[in-house]
Amino acid sequence: MTFAKDRLDGYLKQLHLGAFLEQYHDLAQEAEQNNWRYEAFLLALLDQEINRRTVNRRRRLLSQARFPIRKELADFDFSTLTAFNLAHLLDLADTCSYIPASEPLIFVGNPGLGKSHLAISLGQEACRQSYKTRFYNAAALVNELSQAQSDFQLQKLISRALSFDLIILDELGFIPFSSTGAQLLFQFCSALHEQVAFIITTNLAFSEWPQIFGDTRITAALIDRLTYHAHIFEFRGQSYRLRHQSPQEAPDNQS
Repeated sequence: MTFAKDRLDGYLKQLHLGAFLEQYHDLAQEAEQNNWRYEAFLLALLDQEINRRTVNRRRRLLSQARFPIRKELADFDFSTLTAFNLAHLLDLADTCSYIPASEPLIFVGNPGLGKSHLAISLGQEACRQSYKTRFYNAAALVNELSQAQSDFQLQKLISRALSFDLIILDELGFIPFSSTGAQLLFQFCSALHEQVAFIITTNLAFSEWPQIFGDTRITAALIDRLTYHAHIFEFRGQSYRLRHQSPQEAPDNQS
């Protein structure tokens, strides 16, 4: 009996069936006590293994996404936003239908309205639904692209990005790009266009994008690609930080 158990344990380890290994003894006793058919016993073991692998995959995807902080959709106060298409956002968060369709989501509005919070929340939900996700700060991505170009690794970086299902590009517009940086970001987005879904957050209206790209031709081409089949959400309301300032911190209304 011990020899058979050792062989069984060895085979399960070799096949990387960790949940089988942990659960089969207890489930075998339960199956014997309740007169389970062999199929029911096997199904119960398979359920345990699938559940274990699903949990491990979600954890791995959340780690690989490199979110700067964890944010949940349930913690967001939508009452502070005006004229916001909440039903559509919740549908996209629930179904993640925009990801297999490689459609962009663009969050546009002033700072402090929760665009990054919602982008991270949707990214986390994508990971939970087994979509491979990667979070980038826009300025940091441009630096990474520039370094990759210097190291003759640009195509390798873009190829790696194409392996993702969803790319989150946060804070586009906070820092103007150099001419080279703008061209590299355009090249990156063009390569992923209709291949990978995007979530982009920006504090600038589209008419203001030439300020950060410095080239109207590149800007127009990039907007054309990013807005094609895009879901665009406008964020209007009072900044979260301003709403939670103490009276001492509030700006002087008379100045």
